[in-house]
Amino acid sequence: MAHGEREEMVVAEGGAIDTACDPKPKMPLLLKVFGVLCIVGGAVSIPSGVLAVVVIVHFLQSGGLAEEALTPLAVTVVLVLAQAAMLVLFILLGVRLLRNKRRYAALTAEVLMAFAAVAFACNIMLNGTDVHIVPTLVILVLLFFVSGYVDPSLSEERELQRKLRDMETRDQAEEGTLGLDSTGRGYIALNFFNVFWIFVVCSVLGLIIEVVYHFVIVVPGEYQDRAGMLFGPFSPIYGVGAVLMTMALNRFHDKPVPVIFLVSAVIGGAFEFFVSWFMETAFGAVAWDYTGTFLSIDGRTNGMFMAMWGMLGVLWIKALLPKMLDVVNLIPWKLRYTVTAIATALMLVNAIMTLQSLDCWYGRLSGHVPETPIEQFYATYFDNDFMANRFESMTINPDSATRGPGAPSDGALG
Repeated sequence: MAHGEREEMVVAEGGAIDTACDPKPKMPLLLKVFGVLCIVGGAVSIPSGVLAVVVIVHFLQSGGLAEEALTPLAVTVVLVLAQAAMLVLFILLGVRLLRNKRRYAALTAEVLMAFAAVAFACNIMLNGTDVHIVPTLVILVLLFFVSGYVDPSLSEERELQRKLRDMETRDQAEEGTLGLDSTGRGYIALNFFNVFWIFVVCSVLGLIIEVVYHFVIVVPGEYQDRAGMLFGPFSPIYGVGAVLMTMALNRFHDKPVPVIFLVSAVIGGAFEFFVSWFMETAFGAVAWDYTGTFLSIDGRTNGMFMAMWGMLGVLWIKALLPKMLDVVNLIPWKLRYTVTAIATALMLVNAIMTLQSLDCWYGRLSGHVPETPIEQFYATYFDNDFMANRFESMTINPDSATRGPGAPSDGALG
């Protein structure tokens, strides 16, 4: 069915839809109020942000810093710089919302989410999963919804577009092309649905690879649980790594294998290094150590595993990604968004509880006695023995964490 015919049918079924002729709908009052709050909040907070930057610069110039304080200071500097950038971006977001610059407002919100994610990670490394991360978490959620609502390509405001999209989705599902990039610029459409299921599928596949590799190569015949989350068969480092490689390689899916291999090796190695560093500085946790191996980089990644990331990237883009789309598209198209929303909520709960359980485990090993209800909950149901059995490949040394041994761990998001 041609696009014009499909549009005429929808109009005939639903009647005249005036909003379809409006290329730029008015900004809702609630978002205008949010824009005003962004401008006012950002402007009011700028003096304190500037003061924080000045204090850190003065502290750095004073010298005499102990070696063990270098990592906490570095994390603090990154946190302050990220927060300073967020203040400026909040003002810019507010202006664009008030001026109804929808696409630019969506882009600003997405950049803000990146800085908020950096601030979120820094807060965890400095304070654990206590109440300090709640404001940043709320900001991330708000920005996610704002970016999705104001972006003209994602908004659900016009009934005609909704019906057309549903009909096109049904046609694509019947033709077996659902999930592909219709523009031809890349292989896959980088929407939330595809990205989320790439993460889930690759988290499971990554866990299988880890378990088999340990069983066959590391210690032949020994089974070791290599799960990276509190519940379920997930190894999130592979899920996030697959998402990053898909986003980076999406437009290179038809490029020569050496190019894909090199890009995948660099992305995978850098991501593996960052995850190792984050886990150690935040929770004193070490899940792998490649010290002494070929091309080892601080024991966090090495030449062999970067080569493995490269091979996985080639295999993923050239062979597995099309198969993954076939599997995900088995979800009935009428249920795909409902199923994805439920699965996303469950995965978020799993991720939060994983961070909390690791933080409480770190606190107990640091000598901190569980006091808050959440700390007592994890001490009761996810005690040290449970955590050691669940995360068999992981060890925690409180001395390695940014907070240091004996630092109190509130272990709660509220």
